[in-house]
Amino acid sequence: MIPSRLRIVLVSPRNPLNIGAAARAMSNFGFFDLHLVNAYDVAFREARSAVNAAAVLQNAREHSSLASALDGCSLVVGTTAAAHRQLQHPLRRLEAGGRLLRAHLASAPAALLFGSEKFGLGNDDMSYCHWLLRIPSRPEHPSMNLGQAVAVSLYELIRQSRAPQPETRRPAPAEDLDRLSALLEQALLASGYAHANSTPAKIRRLIRRLNPGLHDAEVLQGMLRQILWKLSGS
Repeated sequence: MIPSRLRIVLVSPRNPLNIGAAARAMSNFGFFDLHLVNAYDVAFREARSAVNAAAVLQNAREHSSLASALDGCSLVVGTTAAAHRQLQHPLRRLEAGGRLLRAHLASAPAALLFGSEKFGLGNDDMSYCHWLLRIPSRPEHPSMNLGQAVAVSLYELIRQSRAPQPETRRPAPAEDLDRLSALLEQALLASGYAHANSTPAKIRRLIRRLNPGLHDAEVLQGMLRQILWKLSGS
């Protein structure tokens, strides 16, 4: 595993103490790539003074959209307490998910998403994920503090020192999957296809379940562009 390949993404964080705690946990375990999506501005300004996490916070990048924060990542994993929600993604416990994430980081970049303190990740946020990760906790109290969740997840990633074998297939980055999703949506609309499963979020989830490699994603984009060109009557 190469820690520099992991991007920690906080979606809509509001509490400076939580942002600071997440940054400190990253520094504790050797992860330094922090991205914030639609962070509450006052909270982020106050969090920059967090003890022993100055370097992580100073280099953190802010984004107005989740898609922007995921550019270049070929695996996107969301975290959830999975309480009282009907999930549309594979859900893995931290132990099993950590092994998969470590294996991916041996050869390609990935993003680990954490939702807001109050609501967690929304359904639209999750539609950008390949699968979801759950920290095992008792059913009566399933959710964890944001900073603690980041710390527990990162500890699990570094806990095993045995290096996994890198993947031979080059995975498609997030921006290629977004382009593929958009082209598929355009093709469905142009063909007159109407179905409850053709909403943008559901199409994004479908593409990530299929998990095409870089080459396959490029081939599929070419196919869809040709279909759109024919449907346009050119």
